[in-house]
Amino acid sequence: QVQLTESGGGTVQAGGSLRLSCSASGISDLSDHDHFCVGWFRQRQNNKKREGVALFDTGDGDTRYPSSADGRFTISRDGAKFAISLQMDNLTPEDTGTYYCVADSGGHCHGWQLLDPSHFRFWGQGSPVTVSS
Repeated sequence: QVQLTESGGGTVQAGGSLRLSCSASGISDLSDHDHFCVGWFRQRQNNKKREGVALFDTGDGDTRYPSSADGRFTISRDGAKFAISLQMDNLTPEDTGTYYCVADSGGHCHGWQLLDPSHFRFWGQGSPVTVSS
């Protein structure tokens, strides 16, 4: 059973920073654990759509960001092989929402996966992020 545990959400003023963390348990028990893609999606206020924020390939450390990314968010490994962090800098009120850690197997991370939340079988519980103006 794969479980994703998130931490680090909260409230910050515009221009501030937050760091989200996600640790995954149970992945190493899977036969295809060598090729897991983990990352973050978010659901912003008043928007039902879940949008990809960043992906990290646990096999080779490759990262993927959406074409709209402006360099304020950085995904990285956080110690253990299946632990990742999302550093968010210069936050704006438009970044307010719930951030979900996601994971799935199937080879390396690809950019198209940022557009397809249904691709990811495993989801964290969601971390609320509020940016005040």
